Amino acid sequence: MARTRDVTLQVNGETVTRTVPVRLNLVDFLRNDLGLTGSHVGCEHGVCGACTVEVDGRTVRACLMLAVQAHGADIVTVEGLNASDRIGDLKAAFHEHNALQCGYCTPGMLASALEYIEGGGTSDRRAIRKHLSGNYCRCSGYQAIVDAMVAVIEGRAAP
Repeated sequence: MARTRDVTLQVNGETVTRTVPVRLNLVDFLRNDLGLTGSHVGCEHGVCGACTVEVDGRTVRACLMLAVQAHGADIVTVEGLNASDRIGDLKAAFHEHNALQCGYCTPGMLASALEYIEGGGTSDRRAIRKHLSGNYCRCSGYQAIVDAMVAVIEGRAAP
């Protein structure tokens, strides 16, 4: 049985080809092989959300996906979100509402928040909290994060 496989994928708009161990998690590949350290490794069980990235336009827990499963996929990390400025207003709102402190959960929170907002999510605080329920924050608390998301949703809806 092969212990490695060749993978080719798009990461933040760049084509990447590597030979990887078949059991290498996507988050470890992104961090260790590509140097994209914005996605964090937290629980390694998919429950904390610190490793959240976009795969083919949907958020996934990169600790639960193998790098070989991402073959042919389009991956966007927080670095890619930042470079595209898709999260410019969201980052500003997080700062303004003090929705980050240690920053460990922030990349995953931003990716999850963006998915909600771009998916047509409303400023309903209960719906926002439900959407963020898979992301843990142990510092700033969720109220500030919800406030920041509401501000962005309302700001994007304003004429």
